[in-house]
Amino acid sequence: MEKICITGGKGGVGKSMFAILLANDLLKKGKKVILCDCDVECPNDYLLLGQKLGKLVGQIYSEFPKIDNKKCRKCGICVKTCLSNAIFQAPEKYPLIIENLCSGCKACGIACPYGAISFYKKRTGRVFLTKVKKNFWLATGLANPGLEETGLIAAGTKNTILRLSRKINPDFILFDTAAGIHCPVVSVLIGCDSAYCLTEPTPMGAYDLSLILELCRKLGVKSKVVINQADLGDKAKVYKIAKKFKVKIEKEVPYSKELAIAYSNGNLLNFWK
Repeated sequence: MEKICITGGKGGVGKSMFAILLANDLLKKGKKVILCDCDVECPNDYLLLGQKLGKLVGQIYSEFPKIDNKKCRKCGICVKTCLSNAIFQAPEKYPLIIENLCSGCKACGIACPYGAISFYKKRTGRVFLTKVKKNFWLATGLANPGLEETGLIAAGTKNTILRLSRKINPDFILFDTAAGIHCPVVSVLIGCDSAYCLTEPTPMGAYDLSLILELCRKLGVKSKVVINQADLGDKAKVYKIAKKFKVKIEKEVPYSKELAIAYSNGNLLNFWK
C-alpha cells in the first residue's frame, strides 16, 4: 500500500483537482484507491465528485484543559506556556480557556505547579467514508465549525482511514491536504511515501512552493512538483525553486476550459484526458 500526499503551500492551486485526476489514472490502471480529504476545515472532494458524505466511520475527540479555581494560584505559568494563546488572564483574575484556539497539547497541565489543570474530552471532528465506484473509496474528514486548531482532526482522519484500509486493502491511499505548512498539513505528511506539491506559475506560487518543499525535506518525504495552469504564467521561478531543491517537475497541467466546467459541475469523476 503506497501512501501519497497531494499538497501545496498555496491555496487554490488545484490540489483537489489533481488528487481526483490522479485517482482516475490509477483506477484506469486497475488499482484499488482510497482518496482521503484531510482539508478538514473545508473538504470539497465529495463535491467535485458529485457525491454526498457517506457512512460515518469515525469520531475524533480532543482533550481540553479545565482550571480548578480552588487550586489555581493565578501565577500565570499556564498562560506563558500556551503557544496557541488559548489561555487568557486578566490582572488578578483566574485564567480563562479559549477552547477554539486550543491545540490539545496539554503543555499547560504539565507546567502547572499546583495541579490545577485537568482535561476533558469533546468531539471535535468526524470521518465519513463513501463508496464512489468499484475499487474507489472517498474518505472525508470534517472538523467542528469555528475550530481554529485542526491539526488533531487532520491526524485523526488519516489514522482512521489507515485503520480501515486493513479491510479494504487498497493499492494506494491519496491524502489531499489543506493549504499551507501548518499543523494540519504536517500531521498528514508525516509517514507518507511521497508527495505531489502543486503550484502555479506566479511569484506567490513559486514562493509557497519553496516552503512546502522545505517542509517535505525536513520530514523526509520524497517530493515532486506539478505546475497547474502551466501555460498562463511565467514558469521560470518555479523551475528555479525546483532546481534549488533538486526535485523533478513531474507534470505541467495546461489550462482547460473543459476541465474547469467539469470542476464547477462536480463531474471530475468522469473527466479524463
